[in-house]
Amino acid sequence: MPVIKIEITINAPVERVFDLARCIDLHAETMLRHKEKAIAGRTKGLIDLNESVTWEATHFGVKQKLTSKITKFERPNHFQDVMQKGAFKRFKHDHYFEEIEDGKTLMRDIFNYESPLWILGKIADTLFLEKYMRQILTGRNMLIKEIAENDGWQKFVT
Repeated sequence: MPVIKIEITINAPVERVFDLARCIDLHAETMLRHKEKAIAGRTKGLIDLNESVTWEATHFGVKQKLTSKITKFERPNHFQDVMQKGAFKRFKHDHYFEEIEDGKTLMRDIFNYESPLWILGKIADTLFLEKYMRQILTGRNMLIKEIAENDGWQKFVT
């Protein structure tokens, strides 16, 4: 079972970064190249504890649906989303936020997943899936950083 860990320092207050990371509208904007959109559950605004969202997206040329639910929520330090339905056998995504010096935030993602199809899934992880997921998460975090560090954040969080 792969575990992807990513850290990024963002020059913005922890509360702003936390809220941007749980913003449905920002998530959709960061995933435009995959045509990802929220189609059920919480489809706009800031997702909260016990809320779910169903995403529709195209990955590897295949349209997919994935439903995740916020199962842990401690603003502004941590939230966790867990897959309820989707292409993975399972996943758990922890988002951690820590205020560091001079109003900066350390944002950490821990994405723990298991691919479907047993041995074929393990082969896919080794050949391409783990790298693909790391690129998606890193790209998303870079966009959160860019938006949090300029006036663009006001479009998503009031």
